[in-house]
Amino acid sequence: MDTTLDCIPCFMRQALKAGRLATENEHIHKQLLDYVASIVPDISPGMTPPEIGDGIYREVRRLTGVDDPFLELKQDNIREALDMLPQLEDLAARAADPLQTAVRIAIAGNVIDHGLQRDFLLENAVGEVLRQPFAVYDMDDFRSFLDNTSFVLYIGDNAGESVFDRVLISRLQKPVIYAVRDAPVINDVTMDDAIASGIDTMASIVSSGSTAPGAVPDRCSREFLELFGSAGLVISKGQGNYEALSGFGSNVFFLLRAKCPVIAGHLGVKVDDIVVKRNI
Repeated sequence: MDTTLDCIPCFMRQALKAGRLATENEHIHKQLLDYVASIVPDISPGMTPPEIGDGIYREVRRLTGVDDPFLELKQDNIREALDMLPQLEDLAARAADPLQTAVRIAIAGNVIDHGLQRDFLLENAVGEVLRQPFAVYDMDDFRSFLDNTSFVLYIGDNAGESVFDRVLISRLQKPVIYAVRDAPVINDVTMDDAIASGIDTMASIVSSGSTAPGAVPDRCSREFLELFGSAGLVISKGQGNYEALSGFGSNVFFLLRAKCPVIAGHLGVKVDDIVVKRNI
């Protein structure tokens, strides 16, 4: 998905938020904003937002000396989600359609996104997602691809959301390989975050090789790309992965909540709509 002009103010906000979490030094905050401003002339429509975000968060790490500015927020989100997990698992178990409910739960976790300038109360947001209709619902195709795959490649998005992914993983009834970011970026799930979420108890965990806030194919490892090419079903969680993988692979299904106007417009839905969309 191409970057739009509306993405540029978002890059500024993300850089400032990450900088403020990493340090109280306002001189460094200004340097980060100056960096984003300096790259704006070089942003072309063919670049995806995660590609640009990759460079911004590298600069955050370089200037602040802090590898994971969102670490405490991620840990809090994981703890909060783990507290909700028994209730969520019970909800899926009692549902008339456990797989569909597990998909809803996985999408509900997608509200945990510190890359956006939005506040959320997790329990309230989850309840809303569990009640609202799907704006795009390619669930029949999803079931068909699931039935015919030997394993599922599941590309994670945010830490905390990763706990919600456990509910869906347990309902897939196929071996699952769970892909994470290669380095901390925003509040995206890393290897350590996935283990803290308990993903290692039900899936194999691999790094995508990407340090961008999305699985940008030309920044992913050969191992990941081989898995991506051989999986009969790829589950892609969240907006960053949608931005990175839109147009790559008809076996890819995007599970997300459209949390910004740019993504919503690209999907042809409204802000806050939920989708299960096959990549075609």
